[in-house]
Amino acid sequence: MNVDTRNITAGNIIPCENYCDQPYVAKTDDGAWLCAMTTGQGVEGQHGQHIVTTRSMDQGRTWSPPIDVEPAEGPEASYAVLLKTPVGRVHCFYNHNTDVVREVKREEGGVYTRVDSLGHYVFKYSDDDGRSWSKARFPVPVREFDCDRSNVYGGKLRFFWNVGRPLILGDRALLVLHKVGAMGPGFFAQSEGVFLRSPNLLTESDPENVTFETLPLGEVGLRTPPGGGRIAEEQSLCSLSDGSLHCVYRTIDGHPACAYSRDGGETWTQPQYASYTPEGRRIKHPRAATFAWRCSNGKFLYWFHNHGGRSLRDMPEWGPYEDRNPVWLCAGVEQDSPEGKVIHWSQPEILLYDDDPYVRMSYPDLIEEQGRFFVTETQKNVARVHEIPLSLADGLFNQWDNRSVTTDGLVLDLPGEGPMPRKATMPRLPDFHQRDHTRADHGGKDLRAGFSLDLWLTLESLEAGQRLLETNDEAGKGILVSTSDSGTVKITLKDGREESSWDSNPGIVQPGNLHHVVIIVDGGPKIISFVVDGVLCDGGECRQFGWGRFSPTLRTVNGAEKMSIAPQMNGRIFGLRLYSRYLRTSEAVGNYRAGIKGQGKLVRG
Repeated sequence: MNVDTRNITAGNIIPCENYCDQPYVAKTDDGAWLCAMTTGQGVEGQHGQHIVTTRSMDQGRTWSPPIDVEPAEGPEASYAVLLKTPVGRVHCFYNHNTDVVREVKREEGGVYTRVDSLGHYVFKYSDDDGRSWSKARFPVPVREFDCDRSNVYGGKLRFFWNVGRPLILGDRALLVLHKVGAMGPGFFAQSEGVFLRSPNLLTESDPENVTFETLPLGEVGLRTPPGGGRIAEEQSLCSLSDGSLHCVYRTIDGHPACAYSRDGGETWTQPQYASYTPEGRRIKHPRAATFAWRCSNGKFLYWFHNHGGRSLRDMPEWGPYEDRNPVWLCAGVEQDSPEGKVIHWSQPEILLYDDDPYVRMSYPDLIEEQGRFFVTETQKNVARVHEIPLSLADGLFNQWDNRSVTTDGLVLDLPGEGPMPRKATMPRLPDFHQRDHTRADHGGKDLRAGFSLDLWLTLESLEAGQRLLETNDEAGKGILVSTSDSGTVKITLKDGREESSWDSNPGIVQPGNLHHVVIIVDGGPKIISFVVDGVLCDGGECRQFGWGRFSPTLRTVNGAEKMSIAPQMNGRIFGLRLYSRYLRTSEAVGNYRAGIKGQGKLVRG
């Protein structure tokens, strides 16, 4: 089997007991990666859930045996985050069921026996780079908000948890907390984000003297935009160069929400659904962790799942938690606005996937190490660390300035010196799946191959059934690019035994206009995606997913020896490139920008 580093099984495992969550890393003064994790012998929320830490001195390849921050025999201890101070002390913040509550009431009646998201917010500290932790734990006072008073206990028992990385802002520390106003359908039925700011955590040696204030001002935290649902949780903070704060967080509305603070978290802009540019196309995301990190180069990386849709609130109780595979990554750059700096996001790339679409990965952390980038993630029973390929990261960071055509894997580039031919010799593309003769059962072998088509075209009409490209042989094997009944550009792959197809967003290709269409067939995650005029299709308002999966047992797309170009097309193909590998989104964007100059005129680069 060919190795694809985006496959989560290629990562290095972080040791745990059975259940494992939030493998978050702080770099200690002795050069170690210190990872805190919620773990237990059971499953999520089961008694025995507790906090451990482990250390790595080799960028996550190997880890020390975990040690307890809280023991499995004690009350539930969950959802830890780490903060290292400038003097080297490491703080570990987490939920602690100090009062040993054994059930909680649901707002619509009944109870939950899961008790890991309530109690007291506490911390312990380490002065030896995470080799040991203070015996005492110290409570963090959290101001009561409206959602606390309105819960079924009138605020006498509060619900909360945290997944957001703490920040250091000058001489202050800023922590994140997700308040829960009601337990019910989906477990958390109402949630909002607040922040805990400490003026002396970074310098005070006696933890009894550390103070905190709860932000924002007032009695309501960060919620969804007006008209949104009741879920606004797992806030992720990052700082901008002008001192502003950016916060992004999950909802069940099909999009993440975001807000900016210009005063250290005391007040926030009206939350909006996150978009690639201010007032631009909305980012799509389900009910899953979505984190943004500021990098040392002054740019940002953003983890999300790139699907959503308004139907999410209408799904069954646990539906919005699904489809956390694959993970997508954007880069962000700062831009000026009248209110201060804001973030513009790139088109996304697939970062990680698992072969089983039902496997979920989430709760990441980002680590930078001497110009290299790593992420951690968990599937709830296995946690791993992965290095982000520099080619992927650099492509994202430089996407706005990329105006070059990629030639790696280019096997056909037409029309060349003359007019576009009607026929062309079809290069042989790599097979996707074949028999493995080294196996005793002679079963199949996934070659994780792919290919990409890059087209400049104009369609005079979107009438269905137009054939733009075709390589099908007499047995039906090959590739067909056509127009669909939905007015889209569609690709169909056949190997003589089965077929797979996917199409672009409806409405994105307009009759009479010149368009750049890149079709990426990625044999790693088995995903087909379309990048049209430098924008990755995300399904828009028409469908939850803009990308689609093809059969993992599709054997080949090699068909006829000749490719037919525009055999039945009301329009014209101006340029055609064929690659014997999947293109990254950033490469497709670069190809588009290389071919555009002035008022949308095609320049063969």
